[in-house]
Amino acid sequence: MATIASTKTRSSTNRPLSIWLAILVGFLLVGFYAMAQVLIKGLQVTNLSDRVPWGLWITQDLSSIALGAGAFTFSAAVYLFRVKRLEPLARAAVFIGFLGYTSAMLALAMDIGRPDRFWHPLVFWNVHSVLWEITWCVILYSSVLVMEVLPLLFESRFFDQWPWLRNFGHRIHRLTPVLALLGMALSLLHQSSLGATYGVLSGRAIWFKPSLPVMFIISAVAGGMSLTLLATILTSKLRQRPLIPESTKREVARLVGYILLAYIYIKLWDWAATSYYSHAPGTASALEILQATTPYTTTFWWIEIIMGGIIPAVVLLYQPFRRSDRALVAGLGLIVLGVVVNRWNVTLSGLVAPPNWSPGILGNVVAASYSPTLIEITVALGILAYGLLGFTLGARYLPLYAHESPHLSTGN
Repeated sequence: MATIASTKTRSSTNRPLSIWLAILVGFLLVGFYAMAQVLIKGLQVTNLSDRVPWGLWITQDLSSIALGAGAFTFSAAVYLFRVKRLEPLARAAVFIGFLGYTSAMLALAMDIGRPDRFWHPLVFWNVHSVLWEITWCVILYSSVLVMEVLPLLFESRFFDQWPWLRNFGHRIHRLTPVLALLGMALSLLHQSSLGATYGVLSGRAIWFKPSLPVMFIISAVAGGMSLTLLATILTSKLRQRPLIPESTKREVARLVGYILLAYIYIKLWDWAATSYYSHAPGTASALEILQATTPYTTTFWWIEIIMGGIIPAVVLLYQPFRRSDRALVAGLGLIVLGVVVNRWNVTLSGLVAPPNWSPGILGNVVAASYSPTLIEITVALGILAYGLLGFTLGARYLPLYAHESPHLSTGN
């Protein structure tokens, strides 16, 4: 009787997981079909154009890379700066970073139109292009992430029958400090270069600013750490057991809160310097077009600044809120949302509002329009499903949290 009861309990527990996995697999298959349509028919199935060449997929690419920044942040903190208190989150952060970067590569494979030519930047060097430097950094850092994930993969039960692979993984793990150093250097380079891709374009006044590389790095660190902690808390709730010490959870939350304050400070001064105190013709004209034709002002202030910045900063820095997992989940989720909306706003603002020298201005075309097609949305959902499915399976079958502690310590 006890065996039958335990079997029924196990099946009832696994039923929600099975439904969740089935939903993700369904989205993944539909996404693959949409990807095939893009590869067969080309970018004509999208609403991308010469005037708006970057849209939903580039936003997803930038967001995936930013939200994967927890990998280099925690790796550097644990293996370079010896902050061992953060070690319980290091493995999960690396795995999330791996999923983030591979998701970004899937989005880029769709966006470039000719994914068979991905190798061109490796052979045809253009040292004057920021995108060339980003390509090299992303490829090299993705290779570092693969090396960091392999030991984690080989420790799963599936590889019990191949001990030589596990030994190989242990040898790779000994190189973790070196990999952490390389990862930090490469990730900092391309996180800042992603902002510089926009910031160096003097022809588009709304983008042209030296602060974008710095803001991209800080927001990526805050977003990456937030996603890692958010995924850990949710996984802990679903598995109904603690995965990291309470002290680590609260310390990371408080650290993210201070990083978020630094980002808000720089962000508001950037807005004041370019939009409030300064009335440069190019920037003023672009902002006027955006305010008249798009919800840019609303999304900037209400989602980026208030919902994605001020509210979560209060939640993470106010001790009673920080001690509540519900408040933490809400605050960390808002930070993730704020990072995604920021990448969307940055990308579309400079493309929808044309520069003064654009031929469209002479033809009285004051703004471009863009809304993703169903194919674009379906591809994006498929890529999102890939990331969620990967983490779900990883959390279940891989030792992402090797430092589970039955006795938790308290912290502020």
